[in-house]
Amino acid sequence: MRVRVTTTLALTAAASLLLPACSPSGAAPVRPSHSPAGPHADASRPTAPLSSAALEARLLTESDLGIGYQRKPDRAHQAADTTVHGCPALSALGSEAATVSLDFPHRAKTAFTTSGSAEFSEELYSNGARTLAESIARIFDAMTGCPTYEVGIGGASIGVTTRPLSAPKLGDRQWSLQLTYAAGGQRTALKQTAVLAGNVLVVVAGSPELVDAHLAKAVGKARTSR
Repeated sequence: MRVRVTTTLALTAAASLLLPACSPSGAAPVRPSHSPAGPHADASRPTAPLSSAALEARLLTESDLGIGYQRKPDRAHQAADTTVHGCPALSALGSEAATVSLDFPHRAKTAFTTSGSAEFSEELYSNGARTLAESIARIFDAMTGCPTYEVGIGGASIGVTTRPLSAPKLGDRQWSLQLTYAAGGQRTALKQTAVLAGNVLVVVAGSPELVDAHLAKAVGKARTSR
């Protein structure tokens, strides 16, 4: 399948490190945590992909998250002059800044910010379970296959460090990693976790504490029949 690169939460956070107004080893790479589904996991799940409208209804809302969250307005993706240096596997996927969105026709997305300026995003995709698993595994493997690399944005350079994480045992399979961006003496850490639940893939990203706080709720709502 084809991979479509988008300017998502991780790229936004990386780019913000380059804005003056924003102040606030040799070991082999380790593959991210991704647990295989049971032998009959796919057989008991519906195979027809959910529509984008159905996925939209399963996204988290401000009422799901609680007080202090505000939904970010939808914005058209803007092309960015970005390049990846020092990570051929990621470059081969066409990634701009260590975050990749799947190019499936059935998808939905939302993003929130908190009163403390922390951010949290959620993406839902629907397709065959095997196709979803293979696609997201390939992306996570590429992202963690290079523990360190650089992303060039508009002539400036951002250092990126990736670290695979253990993922909570939710859904059928799970993947998780931490991305740390460094530029201009500042560092920003983001967590990205994906969970396959039947024919729905849940991908959440943002401040590590927000991902940890809302992942189970996102997976639970995504699995709910409507």
